[in-house]
Amino acid sequence: MITTKRLILRQWDDADQQPFAQMSRDSRVMAHFPKCLSQEESDKVARKIQSLIAERGWGFWAVEIPDQHAFIGFVGLHIPKDTMPFSPCVEIGWRLAPQHWGRGYATEAANASLHYAFMHLGVEEVVSFTTVNNIGSQAVMKKLGMSYAYHFAHPDLDASDPLSEHVLYKISKAQWEVFTR
Repeated sequence: MITTKRLILRQWDDADQQPFAQMSRDSRVMAHFPKCLSQEESDKVARKIQSLIAERGWGFWAVEIPDQHAFIGFVGLHIPKDTMPFSPCVEIGWRLAPQHWGRGYATEAANASLHYAFMHLGVEEVVSFTTVNNIGSQAVMKKLGMSYAYHFAHPDLDASDPLSEHVLYKISKAQWEVFTR
């Protein structure tokens, strides 16, 4: 478990599946993904994330506001598929319910995740990627001190898919240390 000033990042539990499924059906949350997820698809993703945290001790942690004790989304670290043009690597990512957008929660939790990656896992660089139109996530990347690296076509999407074009941002441990001073 990781705590910040306003948040808890923790392992998922069964009570997180329903609010995650609601997020996964929300077209605003899923606007930069190929599709909204069914309950079954969402549950499968949640179980996979939970099993990776159990296996590694880290991953896309469930995020909650301490006094509310309710799942608001996930933030954390992941190892993307080896088909990504920048693999192998460690990725930082987030997905929050819309009612929690614009409060700095993604940035706060992601900063804690970067600290964990660099100080506990010994990672030398962390990447993040999203569609070219996902300006909100790109803003979070910049607030974390990440720098634009390049555009790429997502290998899991057809080149004609409007979501295919992605941007990669990254930050090294040395850059993060300077940025957080």
